[in-house]
Amino acid sequence: MPDEQEVDTMRWLFLLLTSFSLTACQGLQDDPIIDPRGVNMTQYQRDLAACRAIAGQVEVGQDTAAGAVAGAVAGAAIGAIVGDSDTAQGGAGVGAVLGGSRAAMRSLREQERVVRRCLNGRGYRVLN
Repeated sequence: MPDEQEVDTMRWLFLLLTSFSLTACQGLQDDPIIDPRGVNMTQYQRDLAACRAIAGQVEVGQDTAAGAVAGAVAGAAIGAIVGDSDTAQGGAGVGAVLGGSRAAMRSLREQERVVRRCLNGRGYRVLN
């Protein structure tokens, strides 16, 4: 059973990681900013939807799960090295959250890159 200090540390880490995850995901999946000069906006919306569908091939859920598993394994190993089985369990939990959020952020960013490259390929001048 973890002592009071370990519980406080785990709560603090959980809050920190949750805050980090929410902040990191904020702003992802924003609409690209394009130069609207000479652009038919109805056609642009169709092209944007098509590019997003293509970007949907980036498997965010699968990448997130793989990142969580890898993080849990690493966290458990570190926890076992520095402490006991309770520390290993806590390390696995923290590692899973951190590994899963990092993998999700990478996948979401990759989706955004695919959308921007797709729009560029269709002749739009993407500014961001």
